[in-house]
Amino acid sequence: MTAATALGADNTVSQWVVELPARSRVFEKNGIDYCCGGKATLRQACAKRHIDPDAVMTELLAVHHNADQRDWNTATLTELADHIEKTHHAWLKTELPRAAMLLHRTNSVHGAHYSWLGELKAIYDRFAAEMEAHMFKEEHILFPRIRQIDAQGKMVEVDQPVAVMEHEHDRAGADLEKMRSITAGYTAPVGACNTFRAMLDALHEIETDTHIHVHKENNILFPRAVAAAK
Repeated sequence: MTAATALGADNTVSQWVVELPARSRVFEKNGIDYCCGGKATLRQACAKRHIDPDAVMTELLAVHHNADQRDWNTATLTELADHIEKTHHAWLKTELPRAAMLLHRTNSVHGAHYSWLGELKAIYDRFAAEMEAHMFKEEHILFPRIRQIDAQGKMVEVDQPVAVMEHEHDRAGADLEKMRSITAGYTAPVGACNTFRAMLDALHEIETDTHIHVHKENNILFPRAVAAAK
């Protein structure tokens, strides 16, 4: 069955995804940022992309409920923090080095012919280093505090670390946007070798997972943790 909702074009992008996570695919398809840019209304986000909000809303309303998708609004803060670490952090720790290796090989062989590969590598290297440091801070500073709030009901200060993490999310989102632009939406050049194609696919997968990852933090975990701490 399609998803019933009271949401409209003047609700935020994040509200659409929080209500039904499967809608993230619609936003991905239309190039709409639903994690770092999730505070924008659907109308504003569509205007930025020069697309018809009514057409996007039709797609959103056609998304089916999926029983396999967890409603993270009903999970405990600890369950969600654990899920983010075990799913998104663990995956990134494997994929970031793999993509770096593929990008290094591609740039070494094809960099002279495709000058944009050098810029792409520089942006990716910064993005990967910052994401690794970011995950460390979440796992060793913020998430333990969130679990403490959950387990003991203590008024632990999380506002400042949350603000830092959200700022770093914005930087990561900007880097992903640049990489998408440089690669023309991760489109392989005509005649590109398999390594070239694998590299672009790896970057695309990292972008997709990071959007979902950041959405769960910015729009669900962090607001709930800040509210619970107070």
